[in-house]
Amino acid sequence: MASERTDELYKILLSKGYPKELCAEIAYKNMNTDYTATRMLGYLYRISNPRIEDLIDEMLAILSDRNAIIQKKELEQAQSVINDVYQTGL
Repeated sequence: MASERTDELYKILLSKGYPKELCAEIAYKNMNTDYTATRMLGYLYRISNPRIEDLIDEMLAILSDRNAIIQKKELEQAQSVINDVYQTGL
């Protein structure tokens, strides 16, 4: 089941005249978390009618940012474990 933000994104994309299949692909397959949907909604509110190419570029940038944040959290967790091993030993 899609989140409220994802459904909102889908409806906004449709209202801007993008093809239904593209709207579904963006909203339900790629921007399907509150974080990504909210970021894309913010972009759509700032840029009134982006070209499809610009919309896709923004989607890819948002996904890249999300992946970088996930990787950073994983590295922080790994560093925490290493620090604990240094302090307390094995």
